[in-house]
Order: sequence, then C-alpha cells, then structure tokens
Amino acid sequence: MSNALWFLLGLILGLLVAFAIGWFLWRRRMKEAQAEVERLAALLREKEAAEVQAVPPAAGPDNLELIEGIGPKISRLLQEAGITTFTQLAATDVSRLEHILREANLAMVDPRTWPEQARLAAEGRWDALKALQDELKGGSRV
Repeated sequence: MSNALWFLLGLILGLLVAFAIGWFLWRRRMKEAQAEVERLAALLREKEAAEVQAVPPAAGPDNLELIEGIGPKISRLLQEAGITTFTQLAATDVSRLEHILREANLAMVDPRTWPEQARLAAEGRWDALKALQDELKGGSRV
C-alpha cells in the first residue's frame, strides 16, 4: 500500500478512536448530571414533606376554592400534596405551589397571591380577603 493510503487509514482510525473516547466521556458526564438531578429532586421532596409537616392540620380541611384562582381541580391537587387548610396554604412557598402546578401541566396558573389570600382566610379577615379578591383577576393582580 502507498503511504497516502496508510495515512488515510490511520487518520480514519484516529478519528474513530477520538469519537469513541468523546462519546464515553459524554455518557459519563450525563450519568453524573442525572445523579445530581435525582439527588436534588430527593432533597426537594424532603423539604416539601417537612414544610407540610411543619404546619399542623386544623380540625378538618378548609374549602380552598374560596381562594381566588383555585377551583376544584387545583384544590384536589393541593390536597394530594398535603395542603388542606388555609394555614398550610399561607405557609407554603410560592415556588412549591408553582412546582405542584408544573407537575400537573398547569404552569400557566399564577399562585403568587394564594398564600396572602389564605393568610387572611385563616385569620378570619373575610372583609380584607374580599377587598383583595376584588383587585384580582383569576388570582393574579391586575
């Protein structure tokens, strides 16, 4: 064989080896990234469970549908997540509410005013709650 052909075969072999090494390194990085995502997801689940346990439930569940922006479907979602009372909803971070909604493919719903509304309801400040809700549209400030 000529030197040019040997050179070409060596070049092709070198490229294949480089590709294989790159592919294996990429797979290892992806596995490490997946492990980190799973670790963070477990920490988030632990934090959410601790938040729900931190606020003791009242004698029974509250009607969360009294909160502007929460209907029957979202009320069920919150109850499944362990949020059954106004006090628990008031103590829940907006980021956790957004996470619950994203998991149910309801990311377009805005829960930013729910804890504030729930706090007023938990305190029995119905007039203040009504005044706040008059300023809202679908649970969001307009």
